[in-house]
Amino acid sequence: MQKPSVAELRPVVHPVGVKDRRSGEHWAGRLYMREISLRVDRHLVNTRVTPNQLTYLMTVAGVLAAPALLVPGIAGAVLGVVAVQLYLLLDCVDGEIARWKKQYSMSGVYLDRVGAYLCDAAVLVGLGLRAADLWGGGRTDWLWAFLGTLAALGAVLIKAETDLVGVARHQQGLPPVKEAAAEPRSSGMALARKAAAALKFHRLILGIEASLLILLLALVDAARGDLFFTRLGTAVLAGIAILQTLLHLVSILASSRLR
Repeated sequence: MQKPSVAELRPVVHPVGVKDRRSGEHWAGRLYMREISLRVDRHLVNTRVTPNQLTYLMTVAGVLAAPALLVPGIAGAVLGVVAVQLYLLLDCVDGEIARWKKQYSMSGVYLDRVGAYLCDAAVLVGLGLRAADLWGGGRTDWLWAFLGTLAALGAVLIKAETDLVGVARHQQGLPPVKEAAAEPRSSGMALARKAAAALKFHRLILGIEASLLILLLALVDAARGDLFFTRLGTAVLAGIAILQTLLHLVSILASSRLR
């Protein structure tokens, strides 16, 4: 069977609005990965590969970021970025294959969310273990592993806070939340939210951004010959995760999402 062209695939797998979703599309997807995924789709749409199989593979790729980051030096940081980029690619491809084959499932949506949770957590746990210097030959400092795990917990809790809005509304028999309901009712809270959105510091605890930051820190540390910046980054991300977890919870409670 002849492979479809990119032009044939695009209107089906990239329907209007896919790249413009407020919270469902990552900037890296819009910038470059959706174009790469189209080229991969061509080789998969006529195979027996299912969207859920790709989602499982996506999750494995994301989790592999943690052991990848345990490799010392720049090599480990590069491997971490590669694992997360593969995760992102498969995250695009699984949904696109589902649209082309019309193989939609609730389990696919669920597995996709599980994969997102695990990838973000794996990168931050990997960062903490990397900062602890497991293979340095000296005494392992588990404080950094704790801070990395704390950052991972915060990243997971933030996603859970968002997802639990849907759970709460469903249990009350309410329809899914609309975008307008996410806006805080308080003018002060709305201003704070806009400031946070402009700074985008909260994105640093997401797997994709965190993996790129880890690579940058590894490059600087290689020049210094120690782990100073990796450890500093671990502490900063733990602080951001704790702060963002609290602010996100307050933002939800101050909006109309639970009403």
